[in-house]
Amino acid sequence: MKTLLFIAHTPSENTRLLATQAIASIQEYAPALRLVTKQPQEVQIEDGLACDGIMLGTIENIGYMSGMTKDMFDRCYNGWLDRQAGLPACIYIRAGLDGTATRQAINAIATGLKWRLVQPPIVLKGSFCDSFGDTLSEQAAGFAAGLEQGIF
Repeated sequence: MKTLLFIAHTPSENTRLLATQAIASIQEYAPALRLVTKQPQEVQIEDGLACDGIMLGTIENIGYMSGMTKDMFDRCYNGWLDRQAGLPACIYIRAGLDGTATRQAINAIATGLKWRLVQPPIVLKGSFCDSFGDTLSEQAAGFAAGLEQGIF
């Protein structure tokens, strides 16, 4: 059984809703996948080493990834370095502005870790709207199903 580590920073009702929708899609489209869900501040090096794929959700905060997400990378990056090459990863960013700096920073980190991004990070930007949940649900379902089936 493959394990998907779903890390989502959810400080608001809207971000919790997005994570809940993503989790529901993962469970529906990849029922044989073991799903581990954590907030960034809960993630330990061992969590990343024990999974077969990572789905990461962060918010944009002052034009950059959230402090909690950065803290996770500060704590785990060196422990993951050279031990996760090729790990399938999927990223989404909830951005009130444009998400550019957050996307660039996370892409740089993913490149350094040699993660295999299965698609470019999705940036859900601007005022919150219901279509964000649909977009994220599709991303989560596709990623989880691909991981479960061994495509990624």
